[in-house]
Amino acid sequence: MRVTVLGSQGTWPGAGRECCGYLVSLDGFHVWLDAGTGTFARLQEHVPVGDLGALLISHGHADHFLDIIPAFYARHYGGLGSPALPFYSPPGFTDLAALLVSEGGRNVMGDAYDFSPATPGGVFELGPFRITPYEMTHIGVPSLGYRIEAGGKVFAYTGDTGPCDEAVELARDADLLLCEATYQNDSDLAYFHLSALQAAEHATAAGADRLILTHITPNLDPGLSLEEAAEGFDGAIDIAVPDAVFEVGA
Repeated sequence: MRVTVLGSQGTWPGAGRECCGYLVSLDGFHVWLDAGTGTFARLQEHVPVGDLGALLISHGHADHFLDIIPAFYARHYGGLGSPALPFYSPPGFTDLAALLVSEGGRNVMGDAYDFSPATPGGVFELGPFRITPYEMTHIGVPSLGYRIEAGGKVFAYTGDTGPCDEAVELARDADLLLCEATYQNDSDLAYFHLSALQAAEHATAAGADRLILTHITPNLDPGLSLEEAAEGFDGAIDIAVPDAVFEVGA
């Protein structure tokens, strides 16, 4: 299993950067995991639009889904990809998203995407992947983390969350944990995001092998986030940067 970073900045993209989005690949099957601003353009540097196998959204905040719209245009109006792409997201999200591009009230987004709800504990399969959603602690909208398993390897992705037991269970014995790390030690911490140190503490509690920090806001120094995470996790730690590729379990 291979994870390619398409974008990794939290809340808004800095100059020349993208918000959160990743490509999870195995045996020629590709899942686009979160679709933040700028990630659709970068995705096309790695795979043709028509080669996508599925789309997976963690929650309905703009920095995690906005690029489903240009991807819809490419598939629906540009003819790049058919039939409808399997699309999993928290319940209620797609009703809102479809309004952004409706034609006279008709859900044309449903022509390009095959929408299905992802619910906590509701295991489903996409290509070679077995996926288990977990409910995360966030704000304003339902937010899911995803545990993705294939070939005896486990990749865990928190999406956006604050400190919670579910994030630990999501990452239990994971080969690779991609964890949000919005804050640093001197930030004004809130219950709905993690600091780099808190991300590390969750990884340690879960027994994860490797930690990748993501969703760091552009105004913070990722190097400092890395140093602070090292205080709470003894394993390998990296920062998610565009085009970085991580082999799960390698």
